[in-house]
Amino acid sequence: MKKIFILTILLSSFTFAQTTIKGKIVSKEEPLAFASVFIPKLNIGINADENGQYILKDVPKGEYTIHYSFIGFKTQKKNVTTIDENQLTVNINLEESHSLDEVVVTGTLKAVSRLETPVPVEVYTATFLKKNPTPNIFEALQNVNGVRPQLNCNICNTGDIHINGLEGPYTMVTIDGMPIVSGLSTVYGLSGIPNSLIDRIEIVKGPASSLYGSEAVGGLINIITKSPETAPLIYADVFTTSWLENNIDLGAKYKIGKKVNSLLGINYFNYNNPVDNNNDNFTDVTLQDRVSVFNKFTFNRKSEKELSVAGRFFYEDRWGGEMQWNKDFRGGNQVYGESIYTKRYELLGKYQLPVSENMYASFSYTNHDQNSVYGDILFIAQQEIAYGQLTWDKEIKNHDLLLGIAYRYQYYDDNTTATIQSEKSKISSFFIQDEIKIAKKHSVLLGARYDYNSVHGSIFTPRMAYKWKPSQNDVFRINAGTGFRIVNLFTEEHAALTGSRDVIITENLNPETSYNINLNYLKKFQFENGIHSVIEFSGWYTHFENQILPDYDTNPNQIIYSNLNGYSKTYGVTGNLELIFPFGLKTMFGFTLLESKNKRNGITSTPILTEKFSATWGISYDVPKWYLSIDYTGNLYGPMRLPLLGSLDPRSEYSPVWSIQNIQFTYKKIKHFEFYGGVKNLLNWTPNKSNPFLIARANDPFDNDVVFDGNGNATATPDNPYALTFDPSFVYGPNQGIRGFLGLRYILN
Repeated sequence: MKKIFILTILLSSFTFAQTTIKGKIVSKEEPLAFASVFIPKLNIGINADENGQYILKDVPKGEYTIHYSFIGFKTQKKNVTTIDENQLTVNINLEESHSLDEVVVTGTLKAVSRLETPVPVEVYTATFLKKNPTPNIFEALQNVNGVRPQLNCNICNTGDIHINGLEGPYTMVTIDGMPIVSGLSTVYGLSGIPNSLIDRIEIVKGPASSLYGSEAVGGLINIITKSPETAPLIYADVFTTSWLENNIDLGAKYKIGKKVNSLLGINYFNYNNPVDNNNDNFTDVTLQDRVSVFNKFTFNRKSEKELSVAGRFFYEDRWGGEMQWNKDFRGGNQVYGESIYTKRYELLGKYQLPVSENMYASFSYTNHDQNSVYGDILFIAQQEIAYGQLTWDKEIKNHDLLLGIAYRYQYYDDNTTATIQSEKSKISSFFIQDEIKIAKKHSVLLGARYDYNSVHGSIFTPRMAYKWKPSQNDVFRINAGTGFRIVNLFTEEHAALTGSRDVIITENLNPETSYNINLNYLKKFQFENGIHSVIEFSGWYTHFENQILPDYDTNPNQIIYSNLNGYSKTYGVTGNLELIFPFGLKTMFGFTLLESKNKRNGITSTPILTEKFSATWGISYDVPKWYLSIDYTGNLYGPMRLPLLGSLDPRSEYSPVWSIQNIQFTYKKIKHFEFYGGVKNLLNWTPNKSNPFLIARANDPFDNDVVFDGNGNATATPDNPYALTFDPSFVYGPNQGIRGFLGLRYILN
């Protein structure tokens, strides 16, 4: 009996040792649906429901700091004590941050307020991605000012990301700060990252080589994934279009024991409906079958220091070509088709060292296999990249120091004549950064990186940034630095593989070098009538030496690659305006004006596929009494020079001004569900409407009836009056017209 009594007392003590914390999260008396609640000390968290209400059960007695956060709002911390209470009510009112108080890490590898960082960083949240639902990040970036997804082939529809007029290979893509997309995967790596896992995307425009190394010449796109602790328990997003494109995005969090939190994301995309609206007997849009699986693990350590590991598997089967093509014709010369099998593995992790100093060890590994055919041309390639990095963050008086060492190993092999034997390169790196607070309103950032490449030798990339913050609502920044890029030709220049142009490499290609300066001014307004506004302007100038540009002009039947004997430069201005009204209206507008010139052998020209100007916009309006949100998004692009096949080519030398516009309606009344639908490409714009054809010699893709002269140039004949060869590289925009879409989201916290 005595034992039973003691056991009862112990059970009662345990029961009363647990506290339930509940409350409601609002802003201006309106509930914040699905806001995040997190207790770092216990490593537990939850999302509020659609009414902003939350319940944290079984919280042990003690003193804790609770973090309340929501996208677009300032994070609020609340200290609570659960010593004598069985139930505690904590209501929170969050203030809008207008995207300026968000914490960013990409510009300096340190967590800092966006308004305080000396390096301008643009932030695009998961909410932004929902305004125009897409099956991949590549398409989602079409509404980011100064960022343009560029298709490089009318048949296989592979592409890259241009930032401020610079081509895709100049942009580094990272996941959680680790290089994950480079070389061979530049073309394909932005497809299949499950949107359900994305917390936000941070974009730096301008060279970041002093921190991130090669490829970060024109800019950096850092995809930051959600934390398993605060992500929804289950997330599902399914949509289809009137073109029968089907996308499934699934996410779920789970625990392994008491010390491991995990977040799983799966993306599946299928499009198997050949369409030929422009009547050239070629598929207008590439057919795809793609699956991507991503799993992130975080570990609870006694020291409360960070440890996370993530992995991704990606597989894609894509093809385009003549409407009669099937896999029986793969690699043959009877029916033309471009078929690409891609298989990719990724692993990345971050470990905070068990020392008193703030030190992190990070790593990433990618393995990329590609088996592809372009007509009867076979391209098989394999690439492995291993990257490790150790950083030490140290504050000494008014100095905020960051020191790091890194090592990168790259293996690459393909079956082209450019790679007679497999290539192996090793890069050892050391970088240092010091942000010095000169005065209350002034700070300077000095940084430099030294790389030793086993093939190209020593490379040094310094940078400098100055920030002046005259008031809480104004910030002025100057950034200057250098960048470098080591080129893998066939992995990055997809035009070298498709079509019938011969590829000519005139020399050993040396690393490119760039010099850049960027001026940035940002101002925040808050009006008495409740309207908030943020306006930002930037101007930049970039000068290249040793730049490697494809020469389409010297010989229309060749693509000639060499280091530029001269220089290349790009410069321009860009601006963003954000307006938030108190009655549910939010607007974002952006514009970019740019000029790009090359000087080769004393002759100045404009590079192909570089727009003169662009604009983007997003207008959102919430109607609470109807449980409805309306999103209108769009972009506008000015003329860009296009790759013609000679003086007789009847296609336009410059693209027209063109625009892609979309509208979406989202209904949110039913608990846990969101129903959405709308129209993409409202204007039904396609590039063929201003040209007699897009693909040259689509009727003769193997050039069987083309007559060549003694120098290998096509000659005009009655059957070929424009002296053309087969070429699908005349592409500057998506060849997909108006289409409707319907989707469903399910969120369980």
